[in-house]
Amino acid sequence: MVDDHILLRDALASVIDRFDDCSVMLLARHGNDLIEKIQPDHLPDLVLLDIDMPELDGYETAKWMREHYPGIYVLVLSVYDSELAMIRLLQSGVRGFLKKDIHPSELRYAIETTMLTGYYYSGNTTGKLVNLLKNTDSKTPLVNSINLTENELRFLQMASTDKTYKEIAGELKISARTVDNYRDSLFSKLNVKSRVGLVLYAIKNGVVRVGY
Repeated sequence: MVDDHILLRDALASVIDRFDDCSVMLLARHGNDLIEKIQPDHLPDLVLLDIDMPELDGYETAKWMREHYPGIYVLVLSVYDSELAMIRLLQSGVRGFLKKDIHPSELRYAIETTMLTGYYYSGNTTGKLVNLLKNTDSKTPLVNSINLTENELRFLQMASTDKTYKEIAGELKISARTVDNYRDSLFSKLNVKSRVGLVLYAIKNGVVRVGY
């Protein structure tokens, strides 16, 4: 666990230690503290990471983890819920998001789901996306079987950046209404309800790469 709020960090660590098959092996105040403490011969399976921290924040810490220990899952625990912030974190290699006011049962479910499927995002990932995340060994990218048009695929790639919809419209030279049409069509075809769901789909299917 990496969080500069001592009471919250210690309280959550105590909760996690009571989960079956879970134990907290390292507590850190910020990213630099994690870098100093992590031991290559005794690595965790998952890191719970805050965003706002002194010295090295969650974005930079997630990038460092991706570069040095890509096999370790990173879940962000934060008060933030903006889609652009989440997309930026996905670009940094983060596997999921949790609000700090969640119930312990959801925290446990998030940890288990991340270890099982590789990703966790509460509330807005349903249907085809959930099946996609479960089928991590699938040889056939679902992007080929859902019949996305070339324009929808290009829009999906652009939506997976941290550009606003207005910026995407300008770059693709299309109207705001066309952006809405592409977005709604993808929501329907992929059975997701948010832009973050689109990004998770794009990353998992190889439409974009982490760190793009």
